[in-house]
Amino acid sequence: MNTIKSDLAHQQCIERKTALTADSLPQWLALTPGWQLEDGKLCRTFAFKNYYQTLAFVNALAAMVHKQDHHPELTITYNQCVVRYDTHSVNEGRGGLSESDFICAARADAIYRDGVKPE
Repeated sequence: MNTIKSDLAHQQCIERKTALTADSLPQWLALTPGWQLEDGKLCRTFAFKNYYQTLAFVNALAAMVHKQDHHPELTITYNQCVVRYDTHSVNEGRGGLSESDFICAARADAIYRDGVKPE
């Protein structure tokens, strides 16, 4: 069984072959407040004051997920970004949630919490 670590935002994503078990998901969700399960995906809506802030977050998120090689589904509007994670490669390509989904969720939270500074 996987050891759940509370410092998810400092971990690195690695390729996963096996999905997390349904029994372990409440423990993982407890480490990512604000995230919820919707249709088998890990989801959160991030709110912003304007479109510029929304896009700044999306650009910072894009840089992070590129480095982690673990890409979410994004829905972007004027003042919101909905982020949805799942891992397509687990369970012999049938998909599910993996540790990498929760790692990237914690990293997205850190980007949001620390704010995005315009260059």
